[in-house]
Amino acid sequence: MRKTTRSNIVTFGIVILFYLVVQLLSAGGLLSNSFEGQLIPICAYVVMAVSLNLTVGFLGELSLGHAGFMSVGAFAGVLVWTVAGESLPVFAALPLAFLAGGVAAGLFGVIVGVPVLRLSGDYLAIVTLAFGEIIKNIINACYLGYDSTGLHFSLQDQSSMGLDPDGTVLINGAMGITRIQRVSNFTIGILLVLTTVAVVLNLIRSRTGRAITAIRDNEIAAQSAGINLTRYKLTAFVVSAVFAGLAGVLYGLNFSSLTASRFDYNTSIQILVFVVLGGMGSVRGSIIAAALLTVLPEMLRGLNDYRMLIYAIVLIAMMIFNQSPQIAAWRKRLVERVRTGLGKSKKTKEVA
Repeated sequence: MRKTTRSNIVTFGIVILFYLVVQLLSAGGLLSNSFEGQLIPICAYVVMAVSLNLTVGFLGELSLGHAGFMSVGAFAGVLVWTVAGESLPVFAALPLAFLAGGVAAGLFGVIVGVPVLRLSGDYLAIVTLAFGEIIKNIINACYLGYDSTGLHFSLQDQSSMGLDPDGTVLINGAMGITRIQRVSNFTIGILLVLTTVAVVLNLIRSRTGRAITAIRDNEIAAQSAGINLTRYKLTAFVVSAVFAGLAGVLYGLNFSSLTASRFDYNTSIQILVFVVLGGMGSVRGSIIAAALLTVLPEMLRGLNDYRMLIYAIVLIAMMIFNQSPQIAAWRKRLVERVRTGLGKSKKTKEVA
């Protein structure tokens, strides 16, 4: 078995093991209500972290607008679910909602990526940050509804839409979408995580993935070797945006109301923290960091004033652990010793 195959099996095994442990604890009534409420956000943030790692870790471009793609996917998916759920069964309306969220986020990824990916470094970060804030403010000012005559849209207030008395308001400005039928569950979240991990791992091991990492390592050398920079940068950026949109749908269908304020600048920074602390270019690290750092504030809530202090100390410790060359060398030696021990035990069994 190849090294990459073993690594992929371990990554999938961590996700599946987490799912099985949670299901067993839930069946035994050992999960608290607060932890159960964190399960779907954990899945959504894991998908966000893994998808952002494709842009930041493997492509090497700093993006601070990931929450913008998440919000586009969330509102598109929830709108489709709200409308289609009235006439279609759940097994048909729910895939349509996820499809709409992914496609909408992907389209915005193309629209933003084509001009923005000509930039790099701090300039790219600033523009993507501006995109996220623009999306949030547009949604806050948006009023959308429908009646027997069709769709009605306004950027002023609800009354200016001209809806019939029996019309339905879909987006009510800063109040967002209300009266959402909650349908997200932990199983759907885990399936989305497994799908995201499978797509990203296969992508980075493919010819396209090797081209993306070559651009990260040396853009000039990659271009001189005949790699189309625009094409591969845009591919990574759009795929990342699509999965951010899917995560937004999962996240949005977990609440009875959805507002654009949930997807602000702090959300983008939080996802970037997951990627950096988990290790840029490490899918497994993104999964562990996103899950741990999402649930940690709730676990420390009983400590009151010391909760955020401990959280900050954990962040610093994880950063030192990931960046220290001594610890990296120690981990490398430990892995080599384990492999050597496994090799000797295998030879012993063969001789026996």
